[in-house]
Amino acid sequence: MSKTILVWLLTTNLLTTVCPADAQQAKVPRIGFLSPGSLSSVTGRYEAFRQGLRELGYVEGKNIIIEPRYAEGKVDRLPPLAAELVRLKVDIIVTVTTPGVLAAKKATETIPIVFAGVGDPVRGGLVTSLARPGGNITGLSILSPELDGKRLELLKETAPKIIRIAYLWNPVAPGTGLKGMEVAAPALGLQLQSLEVRRANDFDSAFEAIIRERAHALTAAAHPVINDHRKRIVDFAAKNKLPAIYTDSEFVDTGGLMFYGVNFAHLYRRAATYVDKILKGTKPADLPVEQPTKFEFVINLKAAKQIGLTIPPNVLVRADKVIR
Repeated sequence: MSKTILVWLLTTNLLTTVCPADAQQAKVPRIGFLSPGSLSSVTGRYEAFRQGLRELGYVEGKNIIIEPRYAEGKVDRLPPLAAELVRLKVDIIVTVTTPGVLAAKKATETIPIVFAGVGDPVRGGLVTSLARPGGNITGLSILSPELDGKRLELLKETAPKIIRIAYLWNPVAPGTGLKGMEVAAPALGLQLQSLEVRRANDFDSAFEAIIRERAHALTAAAHPVINDHRKRIVDFAAKNKLPAIYTDSEFVDTGGLMFYGVNFAHLYRRAATYVDKILKGTKPADLPVEQPTKFEFVINLKAAKQIGLTIPPNVLVRADKVIR
């Protein structure tokens, strides 16, 4: 009997000392991936984020779990999706664009939020400053407003005769407004045609206005609604022989003429490093917002040929990548 009791005591002691450690070891971090766009529109970026995690030693299903949620270009879907991720008790929420971050911010004041691309996080009220974000939010800025002038300059050099340029943008998103364009366009002798696209139904009327007012060229702001309809925009520009420059390289991959800006896939890979640091104990408030230092210029010669445009040598030589 005494031996039986001794075995029982030893077994009980072993279970009480091992089980808590096993339970702690078994806890796998859960990352919420909140996208304002659709799965098809952000597949490349999502994969870049996953690749960044893999490079840091994370294996999905083993030592990390990702919970993706997609708003399908509908901003009003972001708050309930963010709330759903909070209910799942994710350890970190990764998102993009000011509306995406604001939705996550409203849903939680404690769960760390990492943005993989926001135009102006300070002006958008997301962080206190770039150096010291404060609160539970940090990430990577895309500096999109500051690049508007450079895009118009490249477009003007590529097609010197253009005067009137159509600009597709969504007024709902701070940081993608008219201010930068309204300053840059007149300085280059360009007239700006502002066209608001808040939802899919707005594209038809915007395209009609472009044709009616005889715009000579086209550009578009960075926004999920616009990105979700990039093929539609690229096809319209090609059909109407409009030189165009975009804020997202995926437009050029779809057949667009030119892209100048940050590499979004790189930003999503970089976002994985923020996730890694936070999971290892660093507070978001102590992680400065990262600003891009490298920009890419891509030209699609197939698209140029399609609209009968010859790219000047002085522009072509500056391209980081040329699609032939």
